[in-house]
Amino acid sequence: MDGDFRTEFTRQPAALKHRPALVLNADYRPLSYYPLSLWPWQEAVKAKWLDRVEIVAEYDEVVRSPSTVIRIPSVVVLKDYVKPQKRVAFTRFNLFLRDEFRCQYCGAKGDLTFDHVVPRAAGGVTSWQNVVAACSPCNLRKGSRPLHRTGLALRKPPRQPAAEELRNMGRKFPPGHLHESWMDFLYWDAELEA
Repeated sequence: MDGDFRTEFTRQPAALKHRPALVLNADYRPLSYYPLSLWPWQEAVKAKWLDRVEIVAEYDEVVRSPSTVIRIPSVVVLKDYVKPQKRVAFTRFNLFLRDEFRCQYCGAKGDLTFDHVVPRAAGGVTSWQNVVAACSPCNLRKGSRPLHRTGLALRKPPRQPAAEELRNMGRKFPPGHLHESWMDFLYWDAELEA
């Protein structure tokens, strides 16, 4: 697979490529880090019009209607706090995020699938504690055999991540585009002033 697997895995609507708004919870933290909580600018303007958000930062561009001129929002904060979920859904995406988009046998990136550590044929279940991200070559090498018979070893034991842990993991994978007005609200690669 060419390119970065993470960016190919999450497809964003085309409208987000043109002046998206970073959406913050009422506590000024992003609703999610990966994928980053973004709205198309039209949704941000609509939410402001409906008095659901406050605009914290804006782009230089404006949009016009016959009666109004408004600068396009780049950061909005919700007026009502949205309580983050405590339970982490067992999804392919969350599994790959937990495993940092790397094969848990060889450490390779890209061309990922998932593997049952204890094969289903041997009674293994599909759960956080038994499923890991695996590249296709390692998955084929392991097959439906027990791990100790393959010569493969796990980089770390599989386990269910806490919601906060998964949110923090998402910070390690910023999207390709980060507008400068978002940096005060994100904690990636922002240069600290002395």
